Amino acid sequence: MTKLFGTDGIRGRAGRFPLDRHSMFATGSALAVWVKERHENAEVVIGMDTRESGTWIAEHIAGGLSSQRVPYRFAGLISTPGLAHAARTGPFAAGVMISASHNQYHDNGIKIIDHSGFKLPDEQEALIETDIEVYNNSGVPSFTRELTVDEGLDREYSEYLAGTMTRNLSGLRMVVDGANGSASFLGPDLFRKLGADVIVFACEPNGKNINLNCGSLHLEGLQERVLGAGADIGVAFDGDADRALFVSKSGKIVDGDAVMFMNALPLHKNGQLEEVIATVMSNLGLERALHNHGIGLIRTAVGDRYVIQEMLKRDAPLGGEQSGHIIFRDFATTGDGLLTALRVFNLMRESGASLDELTAEVVKYPQLLINVHIKHKLPLENLDRANREIRHAEAEFGDAGRILVRFSGTEPLARVMVEGPEQKRVEHFAHSIADAIRAELG
Repeated sequence: MTKLFGTDGIRGRAGRFPLDRHSMFATGSALAVWVKERHENAEVVIGMDTRESGTWIAEHIAGGLSSQRVPYRFAGLISTPGLAHAARTGPFAAGVMISASHNQYHDNGIKIIDHSGFKLPDEQEALIETDIEVYNNSGVPSFTRELTVDEGLDREYSEYLAGTMTRNLSGLRMVVDGANGSASFLGPDLFRKLGADVIVFACEPNGKNINLNCGSLHLEGLQERVLGAGADIGVAFDGDADRALFVSKSGKIVDGDAVMFMNALPLHKNGQLEEVIATVMSNLGLERALHNHGIGLIRTAVGDRYVIQEMLKRDAPLGGEQSGHIIFRDFATTGDGLLTALRVFNLMRESGASLDELTAEVVKYPQLLINVHIKHKLPLENLDRANREIRHAEAEFGDAGRILVRFSGTEPLARVMVEGPEQKRVEHFAHSIADAIRAELG
């Protein structure tokens, strides 16, 4: 059986397996079986980002649910955390978010969230995968259902976010980069209602421009607009708005590591936090800045699901990823870009400090990430040349650097990350390891 679920749901080119129409109908059917085995009279909530393929995927999933007599409601355009909030607080057994996050428009994906608001664990995804294969091979023709947007779902989520604030945003001038995705309308509207002076950028989705030279992977445009407008802060979301990155008044990029640091300090001061949960990708600069305040850093594998699992295990209130997925457990079950933005804005207002001042203690070590396209995967321990290069780098850096090599869970890539005190040595070792992997797997 082909494995469908990666580290962040099912993802691929829209229109091709496993994101073809028949497979989406089969996914809806398989999810319906899973729901009926666990809940009585339960609905499923469906949401999507702005990709042009989102509507027909939603219609086929709805068709599959209907074929098994499982009702559904359609949230329409919503963020992944907004969909998770609806699944958790509404009469829903599960939620289906249709998004490929930071990918370009021609890709799409499926994230399944259960009533707890968390993404399904691996073993539950495996059960659904088995049923998807059964329905795909059944010969039963697929059909669609028309969808009517329930606008109350989006509105309730926005009201919940606003209720997390202890300060209004009157007088705060900001630039909002919506990535032409899920945050394009919700973000600016929410921030304006809270009193902010909002300048919008990349908030005009057309189905094909999501993440196109904008959003959290392309911060150059946001930097230019923050500096040009004399704004206090800029915030950039990704396509489904589950991550947020920032630009300070000076033009400095503020990533997830710095956001975790600035939010950890008041929690620690109030006796609510002893450690932050992050991934192996978080910079040594975060670890050392936290250590200076007596705060520990626990690292997990890459992926917000692994961060959340460790947070639950340790009862930790704060965790996240350098990429901008930040989990505030007191408020949400998943990374939420809009919530992260509000936490940052609120902290600026409560402290009276600028973003530059709040993040000044996080001094980043030079870090280089190289993505190596590969034809196939082999266990890393079987790559003799690459392992020689890794051991050489580790011996050179000692405890003043880090080397991380891993395979992508969603793309045919090997990711090589090298971090250390000197840029030239970081670049040298990153390229030498990447070249070795390319020679063995490329």
